[in-house]
Amino acid sequence: MTRRVLSPLGALALVALAGGAAPLSGQGHVSAGASALLIFDRVDPIPLGGALGEVRVVHPVAMLHASLGQRLSFNGMANFEGLTIDDGQLAPGVAGEGYADRRHPHTYLHEAVATFEHSASLGNADIAYSISAGKGFAPYGSDDPMSRPVIRYPVNHHLAQVLERLVAVAAVRSGPAGLEAALFNGDEPDGPGQWPKAGRFGDSWSLRLTLYPAGGVELQGSIASVTSPEHRDGGGLDHSQRSVSARLERALGTHRVYGLAELARSDDEAFVFHSFLAEAAWGTGRHRAHYRFERTERPEEQRLLDPWRTPRPHHDFSNLGITRWSLHTVGYAFDAPVPRRFELTPIVEASIGRIRALTPDSFDPELFYGRDTFWTVSLGVRIGWGARLHRMGRYGAAAAPDPGFAGAGIEHIH
Repeated sequence: MTRRVLSPLGALALVALAGGAAPLSGQGHVSAGASALLIFDRVDPIPLGGALGEVRVVHPVAMLHASLGQRLSFNGMANFEGLTIDDGQLAPGVAGEGYADRRHPHTYLHEAVATFEHSASLGNADIAYSISAGKGFAPYGSDDPMSRPVIRYPVNHHLAQVLERLVAVAAVRSGPAGLEAALFNGDEPDGPGQWPKAGRFGDSWSLRLTLYPAGGVELQGSIASVTSPEHRDGGGLDHSQRSVSARLERALGTHRVYGLAELARSDDEAFVFHSFLAEAAWGTGRHRAHYRFERTERPEEQRLLDPWRTPRPHHDFSNLGITRWSLHTVGYAFDAPVPRRFELTPIVEASIGRIRALTPDSFDPELFYGRDTFWTVSLGVRIGWGARLHRMGRYGAAAAPDPGFAGAGIEHIH
């Protein structure tokens, strides 16, 4: 099974590593790139108490973007975390796809979406519209954390994004407003080599409205109905999700600024989970600093003999209650001087936080972790070549406008 999954990814990786950026015959263009982050994480406490440090390679990706004229385009990304963090990455509070307090590896084929786009005039209005299909992101919530400034994944990842699905997305945009609608399969993957269950395509849907009131400013609101995401055969609880956010990304003189504030809510028929997140980044020259505050509620599921893992498929009786994770994260990154199209970026980041049990009779953080506060320290270096990480999940007419500045700064973050 792994060989079958890796075969198309190997082809994508070879194209990415050999392609660079080049014009195609006619009006087409292709760009490619690859990057990875070598990181040391130290966490205190871990489940059952104590501290732990680990060295991992995270975000090992190969990217390919191609266009043929102005109407046809393709976004592709292979992610090799199944080979580098099969047992997950240390991340207190992060949970999903059978992992707890570790970030799960993403699937080998992270994104492969083809888009047809066209434009027309209706009266005095110019309208762009597109149809996109493939494996990728449903139009819901904010950007994938991989393409944002903070390298630590937020606790709200599964509340604020819906990714790695078979999707069909229709988008239309006129002036400062854009609307996206999508059908997709509800099941989320149980492992990095697993393909979405095609027979479930269309059992889930999402809508996202985005407004662009000023240069570099985005306001989005989205809803999603996700059928049985944690039970592959469709026998689990359905999730009703809501998200609103405001995003800023622009140049101010020689400075680059970025900000995001979001609210997310998920109702799984048994529990309701809420999240608030705000993050900001500032960059000038080769220097970047960032900060995030997050307060997110998560389900406390039964653990297996391995305290980092939870039962899959998820069942109705595995939730022990709800905890609220509040944490502050601060970090700094520096772009080392290297030849053009290469990237070498040392990064340091630290988080402190507190855990509160909202259902204290069911789960006691002090008993399970040894205390209700935690900290993490991360030291890493990102190595890259070619195209940098892009904003995943906005295709065709829904693609965000260029913020108006280039380079290793806020829009490509790392």
